[in-house]
Amino acid sequence: MRFRTLPTLLAGLFVLAACSAPAPHTPPPPAVLVRSFAAANAPPSVQVYAGEVRARVESDLGFRIGGKLVERLVDVGAEVAAGTPLALLDAQDVRLALASAQAAAAAAESDLALARTEFARARELQARNFVSSSLLDARRTALQAAEARLRQARAQAEVAANQAGYARLEAPAAGVVTAVLAEPGQVVGAGQAVLRLARPDEREVLIHVPEGRTGRIAPGSAAQVRPWAAPERAYAGRVREVAPAADAATRTHAVRVAVPGADATLALGASASVAFAAADGEAGGVLLPLPAVTRQPGQADAGTVWVVGEDDAVRPLTVELGAWREDGVVVRAGLPAQARVVVAGVYKLIEGMRVRAVEEGAPVLLDVRR
Repeated sequence: MRFRTLPTLLAGLFVLAACSAPAPHTPPPPAVLVRSFAAANAPPSVQVYAGEVRARVESDLGFRIGGKLVERLVDVGAEVAAGTPLALLDAQDVRLALASAQAAAAAAESDLALARTEFARARELQARNFVSSSLLDARRTALQAAEARLRQARAQAEVAANQAGYARLEAPAAGVVTAVLAEPGQVVGAGQAVLRLARPDEREVLIHVPEGRTGRIAPGSAAQVRPWAAPERAYAGRVREVAPAADAATRTHAVRVAVPGADATLALGASASVAFAAADGEAGGVLLPLPAVTRQPGQADAGTVWVVGEDDAVRPLTVELGAWREDGVVVRAGLPAQARVVVAGVYKLIEGMRVRAVEEGAPVLLDVRR
């Protein structure tokens, strides 16, 4: 009886062990980064560049003479009117120079008065034949020299007066102080920039365009400007200037886009994006990141993208390609509406694989369970 029950007990233990074994853990589907499109073949902005809002007229202001900066009367952001004092130099030396020039002018006036008196006396005496004609000529020459010295002295006194006035830096026009380039106590040279003044009545956006893209941008080209702080606001812009030479370091051309309807939203120094419409004859499409598109061998205008279906399974999709650009690839046709396109890691995908779609910019929750 004892030997018959032992196998039965062992079999029961195996059954209990099998019942208590944990269920295998199914890993969650991998997350993929996707970008959704509300409508297929939406016409994109072909070229979008980041830029900075600038005043059309922005001047570096400096003194016309050198000296020690003793006082700065404005700070960054100050709005000033034309003629407003901005900074002062130590004017002691220029005041002394002015006094010296004025004294020299006064002495020249006295010399001229004496020369006139002597010339008049010599002319009277020569009329009576008391002096020779050569003496009269000498007095006439002395008078002319005295008149010239007076003109010179007065001009030097006027220059000295101007120099004294140059010790005060004034705003040449109404504007906003955008930078302070020197502080009190600093010795500055003639023409050295002390302040930067911008005239906010005309604003523009400065962008830098690669060498290969400047052919599509010319003065007068239309553009759309959006401030980064308020992307829902759009302003009509027009290219005012394209630098003819590229920057030696960045190999880009500076382009200035005028914004006639700019308001306080486009603040000076703010960041903004500038979008240029598609060129004539260039088809619209959807702009995808470069990693999202695989070119099909032997077909320049055909490519493959991966889309996530309603069942969260991925599948490849053949699309018609447009231009390959620095910021992505234009898909002209073949992309359905409401498509969720995988924009990263497509080389890891297998057709029919279940994934968890994560929209660009959405927070991702990491599974840290062991």
